[in-house]
Amino acid sequence: MAAALGAGSGSAGPPGLSNSVPGHAALPAVAVWEWQDEFGRWRPYRGSVCSFIEQALQAPAQKGRRSGTGLASSSIPLGQADATLAPYVIDIPSLMQFRQDTGTMRSVRRHLFAQDSAAGQGIVWEWQNDEGGWSPYEMKVCVFLEQAFTHGLRHVDLSSLGYNYDIDFVSLVQTNKTSRFRRGIQRRMDTPYPVTTATGPLHTAMACSCQQCLLNSGTGPITTRYRHSMINLPSSSAVPQVSSRTAALSSSGLSFVPYNKPTLSGARSAPRLNTQSAWALPQPVGAGAPSPGLSASNGVSVPNLPVEMPKPSKVNQALAGWWKSLMASMMDTVTVTPSEPEQVVRKYLEELRGAPADEDCIICMEKLALPSGYSDACECKTIKPEAVGQLTQCQHAFHLLCVLAMYANGNKDGSLQCPSCKTIYGEKTGTQPKGKMEVSTFTQSLPGHQDCGTIQIVYSISRGIQGPEHPNPGMPYTARGFPRYCYLPDNEKGRKVLDLLRVAWKRRLIFTVGTSSTTGESNTVVWNEIHHKTEMDTNLSGHGYPDPNYLDNVLAELAAQGVTEACLRQ
Repeated sequence: MAAALGAGSGSAGPPGLSNSVPGHAALPAVAVWEWQDEFGRWRPYRGSVCSFIEQALQAPAQKGRRSGTGLASSSIPLGQADATLAPYVIDIPSLMQFRQDTGTMRSVRRHLFAQDSAAGQGIVWEWQNDEGGWSPYEMKVCVFLEQAFTHGLRHVDLSSLGYNYDIDFVSLVQTNKTSRFRRGIQRRMDTPYPVTTATGPLHTAMACSCQQCLLNSGTGPITTRYRHSMINLPSSSAVPQVSSRTAALSSSGLSFVPYNKPTLSGARSAPRLNTQSAWALPQPVGAGAPSPGLSASNGVSVPNLPVEMPKPSKVNQALAGWWKSLMASMMDTVTVTPSEPEQVVRKYLEELRGAPADEDCIICMEKLALPSGYSDACECKTIKPEAVGQLTQCQHAFHLLCVLAMYANGNKDGSLQCPSCKTIYGEKTGTQPKGKMEVSTFTQSLPGHQDCGTIQIVYSISRGIQGPEHPNPGMPYTARGFPRYCYLPDNEKGRKVLDLLRVAWKRRLIFTVGTSSTTGESNTVVWNEIHHKTEMDTNLSGHGYPDPNYLDNVLAELAAQGVTEACLRQ
């Protein structure tokens, strides 16, 4: 029954791969961009973000065709489409999403779906998550469910798409076929995805032999970040076979956001042309079919927010002018003392006399030989916009002003983390709210660790008011799902992980206040990239046991936060 429904989509976009197929006419389609999470599952960006990406690719290409270059953007800053995605940049040649403040890299891909599919109509199917909110299914599942629903089917099996679920359209329930766990589902309207043209056949969401799926085995680029278990790796077949208590999901288009840091606003860096890329551009949308929510002039979707500023009186203007001239005369005779953020930057970076000619600053995406992209937004008396420095240990180079802006928008705890390799300078602390960490043990064994008992960790955090280190100081934050219970094997390595988790807790690194990647709720307590096992068994969700790689993976995650065995000897 399920195989009779073709959730039509096609993949397009890897550098060097043409989308054209001889003998096939161009067909209208919609483009969906997706990012790959740590379990190897693909999650779609929202329609408005995909529209921005498409326009960012088309605008320079159209301009290039007029000038004879025909080149596409090399990097696309997602913060211009959605403020919650401010730290993220998509690098087109490598098809990677890069988070500037943490250095996290994730694969991205572009899929084409029929214009009359769920994606083209803006129809989204969602499942109810553990926190009571709603999370979208990945787009191929949405398309498949919508086809089944419009055909009047009462229930469908998602196994053909690689998921271990039955869907009941009558009761609007998703049932895990192994555990029989049930969740509610819903159908909702959202922004349609951007219109483009497909010059090849659209494939079905099941086993497919189209050019792109044959090259990428139906899963696209494979990341190296499978934190929990090798059983979560995408299969090498055309359809990834994933059994999970929670279906492959999206977080309302949000990328993985461990915390919602303030935007590094003011960077003048726009998507730049990449002269080496062989990117196959999507066809431009016709004048009669503009992409939803986009400006036809520059392709950048930025909402116009009315802001009323009080007009200064003549007296205030006169006082301001007098004060400015007074301060200017004083600065001529007073030695400027570097601020604490400037001192931190100078402590860990050595200023270079000559900037590398062809190297980019990965913070502002400008050439190091050019002034910093944050020179208009970050004022500093002791650091010039063109100044370049390299970190003392890892030797990675950046604009000093860019590092200053990055530090000023972080926790300002006296430490720096290289955005390229994540080397930590100083002692990194986080923004975790006040709470309690309790530890106990019991004799019952975890699956895969039958030779020892179990360590239980209970985290308790209550709702409160955000402090100056949080995204919105003075505003309330929620604390959903607490107390949270986590489990470790009570053996030598498990006790070592526990000791390091205690250090991470004291440094406020385990939780933070930000945007939930599950529900999309902002101003709430969320995990901060140190994964925990919250179930004792049935590792269908990736959060339980057995998992032979978990302890090694979490030790690596702790090390990435600067929490290592050396901390235990201090």
